[in-house]
Amino acid sequence: MRVSRSQAEQNRQTVIDVASRLFREHGFDGIGLKDLMKGAGLTQGAFYKQFDSKEDLTAQASRRAMEHATRRWSSVAAGSPDPLEALIGLYLSTGHREEKSDGCPIVALGSDAARQGEEVRARFQDGIAAHLEVLDELMPAAKGPKTHRKAMAMLSLMVGAVTISRILGDEEMSQRFLDAAAGEVRRIAAAQE
Repeated sequence: MRVSRSQAEQNRQTVIDVASRLFREHGFDGIGLKDLMKGAGLTQGAFYKQFDSKEDLTAQASRRAMEHATRRWSSVAAGSPDPLEALIGLYLSTGHREEKSDGCPIVALGSDAARQGEEVRARFQDGIAAHLEVLDELMPAAKGPKTHRKAMAMLSLMVGAVTISRILGDEEMSQRFLDAAAGEVRRIAAAQE
């Protein structure tokens, strides 16, 4: 049965969305094409009609995951009287720590992305730059190069804290990492340099 162009594009977007979630949950190499396509409700044979390779899908799914994360940050910030505090509260929470398939792609896939090809790394780089822009905009101090450096330190600290908190089996220690990072991120944001 022949699929219309519109349906084919809709199927392609579904595969990208599903891959974006499943890669964050299992890693780029932790799930095969058969299971990715099954998760999208399609056959493995349909894959090569939509993508050049698994690397092509990996790059598309990486972009989708990073764009989703940036939109989520912007949405949380826009809906709060204290945007930076809302973002810190969202990111450095136990809910986010547990949210592997829909959480931060930098945390879920950062080390995997570093070993991928240039196209995948470029999607992550673009997403990291977008995250830094959001933090720059939310910074309470005057704008400038020091603000951008602060945003870089804050993002590094946040990503590292969630990564470590996901590793730990000790719930109390895991929470202490999130809390300590939240305090330091607030301190960095408020520091006058």
